[in-house]
Amino acid sequence: SNATDEKRPWMQNRRFEFIEWKLFWEGALNRSDLEETFEISTPQTSIDLRRYRELAGDNIEYDATDKTFKPTKGMKPSFLKVSADRLLLQLRALLTGALPRKEIWFREMPPMDMAPDIVRNVDPECLRLVLEAIRLKRSVEVRYQSLTNSRVREIAPHALAFDGYRWHVRAWACDRDDFRDFVLTRIDDIKPGSLANYDPEDDVEWTTVVTLDLRPHPGLTEEQALAIQRDYSMSDGMRKIDVRLSMAYYFIMRMNLDLEDLPPARAQLSLHNISDIRKSISEAKSESKRRIIARQNKD
Repeated sequence: SNATDEKRPWMQNRRFEFIEWKLFWEGALNRSDLEETFEISTPQTSIDLRRYRELAGDNIEYDATDKTFKPTKGMKPSFLKVSADRLLLQLRALLTGALPRKEIWFREMPPMDMAPDIVRNVDPECLRLVLEAIRLKRSVEVRYQSLTNSRVREIAPHALAFDGYRWHVRAWACDRDDFRDFVLTRIDDIKPGSLANYDPEDDVEWTTVVTLDLRPHPGLTEEQALAIQRDYSMSDGMRKIDVRLSMAYYFIMRMNLDLEDLPPARAQLSLHNISDIRKSISEAKSESKRRIIARQNKD
């Protein structure tokens, strides 16, 4: 079917995806849904529906009493990649204003809300210059507000990273000769800099991926441990997660995995291999330092 998918115009595939979205998530589809969402004529809608039924007739039936199309019991979408996570992410994007209402295909939105997200917005000009610096391997001059002071620094960004709350730029710190993270919202002034002499491959904390071994906190009751296993899709009582070393630190902090004295029900999880991860982080820092010195001596 993939060969025929590619021959079919992209917009028609998109409308077939819409048909399946309505059937799967809303349990009904009207002709007017297609006409209004895609601004197409009634004859075009009829062609789409006929064509869809030729391709995937087992998925759809017409309900004459309601004058709507309904999904069949054994519906198996072929154009829609069914993902609850994706839909929930879209709903969250709608709530934060990142996605317009028309991008989400519910006729009537389910009642919903979210706990406030108080992270500050990133300045678009700042992000544009950071992206440009990554692309051209140049530095930027930034005024950066750390927790201890505010000063102008020259940094050469090579990657962006989201820690679950905030966006960081992973960068070569030209004044310190090492790699570190800078929180994007803490940059309050930015100017293009010069060509930067560094190699992102030397950022061993960024290039190294480790596996976190997450388990229910050992202090939980069996019943509580089962709930946590479900929450985190564990199998055999554990969940293995791959993460870059430079992000592991944020993950550990965010999930309070470094706090020994939290009550088990509050902690919920334990990081079984936390000492290995800490060891990997310090080894990566040393290896980075070694590579940087070797490169500078060569230059």
